[in-house]
Amino acid sequence: MSKVPVIDVHTHMLGHEWFKLIQEHGGPTYTVKEVKTLRGPQLALHGNGAPFMTIFPEMLDYDLRVKDMDKAGVDISVVSLTCPNVFWGNKEISSHAARVINKEMQDAQRRYPNRIRWFASLPWQYANEAVAELETALADGASGVVVTGNIDNKHLTDPMFTPVWDAIDKHELPVIIHPGPPPGVGPMDMASYHLVAANGFLFDTTLAISRMIYDGFFDRYQNIKIISCHGGGTLPYIIGRLDRCYDAVPACKVKISSPPSSYMNRIFIDCVLYRQDALEFAAKVWGEDNMLFGSDYPHNIGDAAGCLGRVNALPQPLRDKVCGINALKVFNFQLSQHGTAGN
Repeated sequence: MSKVPVIDVHTHMLGHEWFKLIQEHGGPTYTVKEVKTLRGPQLALHGNGAPFMTIFPEMLDYDLRVKDMDKAGVDISVVSLTCPNVFWGNKEISSHAARVINKEMQDAQRRYPNRIRWFASLPWQYANEAVAELETALADGASGVVVTGNIDNKHLTDPMFTPVWDAIDKHELPVIIHPGPPPGVGPMDMASYHLVAANGFLFDTTLAISRMIYDGFFDRYQNIKIISCHGGGTLPYIIGRLDRCYDAVPACKVKISSPPSSYMNRIFIDCVLYRQDALEFAAKVWGEDNMLFGSDYPHNIGDAAGCLGRVNALPQPLRDKVCGINALKVFNFQLSQHGTAGN
């Protein structure tokens, strides 16, 4: 068998036109301001006054991305637009923003057919337009869909999103759930100490997936493969608590008839964890067949080389499963004789 490719499922790119659009139309919620970084003053995207994404040149340059992939030892990147995605405009602006970012990612895949794959961004707030964009993106070569843990402060099981989930389920697609600034960043003073990145993101992911489980999402949608970023938030640590609440709290079993842990095999987590023991714990709790490689490149706390180093320190066959075997199954990629993946 050929070498198992390293497939990075949690890695981001912006687009020049998307960045221009959010600066023009994202306010007052989303604004771009200068912040201090280790590289010196940098532009950063702020949500409700709290910075949550520093803008680096690597986010807009696919040539530089591929060079950095080579340095880190990453074979294939499944790129996605991070939060706040396209969830900040009216119908026309959000639909246009989705189209331009998807088109740019399609162009990148054409330039680097053995290195780049992509998750489609959709204007989820406008269901008809989102379903139409999904069909266009799939025709253009998208490998799945990206969504944030909340969409403009609406939870993912809100009935307004049902047509979008129905369409995704029909196509049996993977969906990566990336957190955004959680509702309440102002009252919680998350502008201090960059707390959105430190733990706000993890809260957003954990709340989103927990709600989906209790709401019966995984009973309604049997064909969707959910990917939860940043090691699943805190889910590996609290899944037993979710089960205990199911046993003891009537509200937790209104819509499901099996404990939350029974849905774990339907949810994939990435390896964006920054300690070896945390990585090993998450893999042990969540299951070696349900962990994928991720790096969070090119964010300032992304760590492609470090994440891969920690994964490489795992015992076989877990190492190969996390690096690429699990992703090959999730995305239905085919392994070529050269160890790269094709559709």
